[in-house]
Amino acid sequence: DSKNNNILGGITMRRKVYTKDQILKAAYEVVENEGFSGFTARNIAKKMGISTQPIYLEFKNMSDLKNTLLDEICNHLYYDIFPEVRTGDTIIDLGLSYVYFAKEQSNLYNALYVQEYGGGKKMHDFSYNYFHQLIVEHPKYSKLSEKRINALHVGTWICVTGIATLMSSGIIAPTQDEIVHLINRTITNILEEEDTSVLDTL
Repeated sequence: DSKNNNILGGITMRRKVYTKDQILKAAYEVVENEGFSGFTARNIAKKMGISTQPIYLEFKNMSDLKNTLLDEICNHLYYDIFPEVRTGDTIIDLGLSYVYFAKEQSNLYNALYVQEYGGGKKMHDFSYNYFHQLIVEHPKYSKLSEKRINALHVGTWICVTGIATLMSSGIIAPTQDEIVHLINRTITNILEEEDTSVLDTL
């Protein structure tokens, strides 16, 4: 008996522990490859080669996982993608970074900004807040009214989203100078336009 106890006592049952980071990484890869239409517990678990149970141990539900993933992606955009200096004008640079993100990571871009069940309002709010922060810190735009800032955001958002979507689908291939020209024209037109009310309703 004592021999058996010693043998059993020496056996340690190891249960594989899956961390939040591992689940988020798998969820990110699913979204990057399949968009949010493939964002299911089963698909994420399949990606990891596990059951769905560890996912629900770490996250309350799939909405919790999605919101956490979007927060991680927003942090990535905020610190790694959007701040890249290309021309020295922070607003132009933000537009360029957005366009190149769409071109270089087209699946993820479409999942976040284009697809019906993507990032939606969360991504729009994040992008607006980032844009607003740049505007109020920019000597050229810092004295603009909130209404004008909103018009500038909507106008440039439409401009760069159009360029980004057409580039990511391979329909157009403008040079950086051409993209800068289009963004500058949009900004100038909005700043010079007396009545920007049409942009308030968008």
